[in-house]
Amino acid sequence: MLSYEVLAWIRGTPPPDKETLIFTINGALFQVFRNAMDPHRTNRVILLTGDGKGKTSSALGMVLRAAGHGLRVSVVQFIKQRTDTGEARALRLLPGVEHRVCGQGFVRERAGAAFEAHAQAARAGLALAAERLRDPACGMVVLDEVCGAVSLGLLDARAVAEALAGAAPGMIAVLTGRDAPPELATLADTVSVVSCVKHAYEQGRPPQRGVEW
Repeated sequence: MLSYEVLAWIRGTPPPDKETLIFTINGALFQVFRNAMDPHRTNRVILLTGDGKGKTSSALGMVLRAAGHGLRVSVVQFIKQRTDTGEARALRLLPGVEHRVCGQGFVRERAGAAFEAHAQAARAGLALAAERLRDPACGMVVLDEVCGAVSLGLLDARAVAEALAGAAPGMIAVLTGRDAPPELATLADTVSVVSCVKHAYEQGRPPQRGVEW
């Protein structure tokens, strides 16, 4: 049997990295099971926005639920760059769940080389998310902090909308982040706004492991 590297060379395309290959092969197996168990799946776009804490936490709860049903899930995080968070460690333990960090951390400037580096990372993340959205073997794609990337000017809302429009049948897309643009709120099936009533930061409490990260 030809290796995937050889097959890719014959097609004239670069071979996928090992993580992508495993995700795709395993996803194809889950697709058969998913279609048999839930033949009436419809595309969904769920938007979690607002200035309160809990948007990513809510999305991760959906990841846990989807994984429990055997769905393949891809979590693409924008802006964020840490790979040692509690969710990063936990997601690596869930079968069928892919986690990619596609950010450069806090965006402190709105112009210059540093800003362009942030924008490039965001565009790469959106390209990955769009690829996963098109993949019929994938059941859910989380675009974490994508709304923040749009509001900061790292991404164009139209580009995000185009990625969502190309989603495979039955795909569940979950978008999070503050200041969701009207274009994304309009096309979403479900929009939840998490409002801040009070926050521990306001009391001078620092970020805590297991709560903020």
